[in-house]
Amino acid sequence: QVQLVESGGGLVQPGGSLRLSCAASGSIVNIYTMGWYRQAPGKQRELVATMSSGGSTNYADSVKGRFTISRDNAKNTVYLQMSSLKPEDTAVYYCLARVRTTMNGPTQNYWGQGTQVTVSS
Repeated sequence: QVQLVESGGGLVQPGGSLRLSCAASGSIVNIYTMGWYRQAPGKQRELVATMSSGGSTNYADSVKGRFTISRDNAKNTVYLQMSSLKPEDTAVYYCLARVRTTMNGPTQNYWGQGTQVTVSS
């Protein structure tokens, strides 16, 4: 079907930077919105950033000015550049892609497996 493979997570000190990537593959006709969500222990999954196929972006208030989402549509890949990281950014980050897999078929959301980001000194 559709697979989303994430990479780039890890351990970083406060104030540092990380770049996450997520590549989609499989039975893809069109990809619409792609983005990133995160879930910290004891909290609900929350939106971090999304980008539509037309380039419109949406960011959580908590990451505006620090995170930047981008896409390479030729590679079916979405990125999240994270700078000025804070301990509060510690979470599992999940990639999201809304995909049409058959011509004239429905669109469906697909999720990556998640990648751990830990911000700690």
